[in-house]
Amino acid sequence: MSEELLIAHCSPTMAGLKTGSLFTCPMQSRAEILARARSLNRRFARRGMRVLPLKFYADRALIYIYRPAHLRRDLSGALAARILKERGYPVENAERCIRTLIARLHENADFPHEIGLFLGYPPEDVDGFIRNGARCAKCVGPWKVYGDEQAARCKFAQYRKCTNVYRDCLKKYNSFDRLVVAVS
Repeated sequence: MSEELLIAHCSPTMAGLKTGSLFTCPMQSRAEILARARSLNRRFARRGMRVLPLKFYADRALIYIYRPAHLRRDLSGALAARILKERGYPVENAERCIRTLIARLHENADFPHEIGLFLGYPPEDVDGFIRNGARCAKCVGPWKVYGDEQAARCKFAQYRKCTNVYRDCLKKYNSFDRLVVAVS
């Protein structure tokens, strides 16, 4: 889990613009990923961010980096809570929702589409994706848009710009820790 990989996939979360990011990273061993996650959590904790391996495969791991305060806010919305409740999530507790998500990732061959709620995607877009079977989206970027297309396009541009700025800063200043913004 290199700093370059984190910048490529998680810059908007690191900047506090997005609730969470999800990516796969190559691994030599499960112990290596767990050690790296513990190290990053020590560095990120005071800045309101967490790293959590969700699932391990033979040669890679699915990693979730998120801001717990943002996640609690996002999952407390009426539509998000309804989507999760319909799928058996304990909506009153965000950390327990993450545990349920992990269980769903392990139990099902299909990817749980409600995962978009854990990444900060608009609930109406997550709901639209689930209802439409990923068809008929108004536009596509980091997620498929079924709701406010203009707002989503602005977010997509903001995320791209953030990632480019973070990539440039890492190259220029070689200081990864300074790129994680403290957000409450």
